[in-house]
Amino acid sequence: MDLIHQLVGRHAGDRVAYIDLDAGELTYRELHDAARRYAVLLRDNGVQSGSRCLMVSDDSVAAVAAVLGMWWHGCVPVPVSPMLRESEIVFMVKDSGAATVHLDAPAAKKQALQQELSSLIQIDGEQVRAGLRDGEADEPAVFAADNEVLVQYTSGSTGTPRGVRHSLAGIEAVLAGFGAQLALRRDDIVVSTAKLSFGYGFGNSLLFPLAAGASTVLLGGVVDPYVVATALNAYRPTVLCSVPRVYAGLVNLTDQVGVDSLRCAVSAGEHLPAELAERFTATFGVPLVNGLGATEVLHIVVATDAARTEPGSTGRAVAGATVTVRDERGELVPDGVDGRLHIASGSVALGYIDRPDATATTFAQGGAYTGDIVHRRPGGDIRHVCRTDDLLNLGGYKISPLEIEKVVRGTDGVADCAVVGEADEDGLQQAVAYAVPVSGVEPEELRRAIVRSMRADLAPFKRPARIEVLDHLPVTSTGKLARFKLRSAGAAT
Repeated sequence: MDLIHQLVGRHAGDRVAYIDLDAGELTYRELHDAARRYAVLLRDNGVQSGSRCLMVSDDSVAAVAAVLGMWWHGCVPVPVSPMLRESEIVFMVKDSGAATVHLDAPAAKKQALQQELSSLIQIDGEQVRAGLRDGEADEPAVFAADNEVLVQYTSGSTGTPRGVRHSLAGIEAVLAGFGAQLALRRDDIVVSTAKLSFGYGFGNSLLFPLAAGASTVLLGGVVDPYVVATALNAYRPTVLCSVPRVYAGLVNLTDQVGVDSLRCAVSAGEHLPAELAERFTATFGVPLVNGLGATEVLHIVVATDAARTEPGSTGRAVAGATVTVRDERGELVPDGVDGRLHIASGSVALGYIDRPDATATTFAQGGAYTGDIVHRRPGGDIRHVCRTDDLLNLGGYKISPLEIEKVVRGTDGVADCAVVGEADEDGLQQAVAYAVPVSGVEPEELRRAIVRSMRADLAPFKRPARIEVLDHLPVTSTGKLARFKLRSAGAAT
């Protein structure tokens, strides 16, 4: 498939493809031209076709042009969030073996990364925004079904990022799966709060709208309910893709939100509590589609039907996907019995970069395990129970508590600590840090010190919502940390 023709070329014209809050509107014709110029830039800088190209960028038209330009030149985009720490980004560059890096980050971080990655070919996002020089481009690359065309990073239970290798067949499968169920039209306007650096956002803001010839509003920076409310009022989108905690915030901003333009809203990234789904639909009269996916399967593979949503349901398999529930040995379990969610689909990734053991564990039995515990009801309806590990799911970001604990434990005055996930008043997961002070350290003094450490060493979306100071942490009879006791104590407060 020629991805450029499929996503842009066949729509090339004066219809608006993107609305960038900083750069303004970009038509399909202008987007096609920007992608072509980016491909010329890669070629003229000696970037080889087939290379992986890391892109550090917030959502912007420059970022979309970069992804498309990389595909045009036959390269593999590796989009990552500029909110990550410099050490995390450098790790991903080295782990992926990227030949070039597109840097579009805050000035201080960009300068530090430019120095750290000086041996690589670098492209500045500002250069793209200012306009790339013209040149004769090669024909857009044509990928085979099993070619790697995209790498996205996810964190495992250890917190070590893993590069997930997606194929062209995977992109085709999500377009024919949830993309077909979403059924975007040329006159749709899409807003997604999930970023391009995550599978959910990549589908929402790039794959689905471009394939349909629709328009997308790109939200840069930190996106909260107030930013979404402003976008809804200003751009009157027809489709909103977000996460449960944003929908919870919108319900509390009823007087400030205009949703009469919306025909559909999609929720994914974390578990959607039944009560929140009912409240949103009752408040705004807009169907809220609940979806479940994973980086390993690129996008949503289980979803409810907008025409007949069932509160509490995670939905059924999208077209082309087969959902089964399995035990620890990989054997099928009967309906009604909790087990591991397994997905067989064309969207299942090729595996992880240089992680043969993890690849063999996750990508097994002809598909992939998503890391969720579910049960299946007669008829195929899937109900979510919990995660299979201690990973925190904060607004769609999968965070290892060990990563947060490392920062807290390294704070002066901390004797011990633990981080667990607890439900807030809307039933959404939040991170709570429990810390034990060194003798003589006052609780408030310790809290302030931990906050300083987190601001210095953790991306904003990884910071706990609450810090509690205890005399000691609960342990089991064998002396192990009893996380379940902390969760129970938090739920009781």
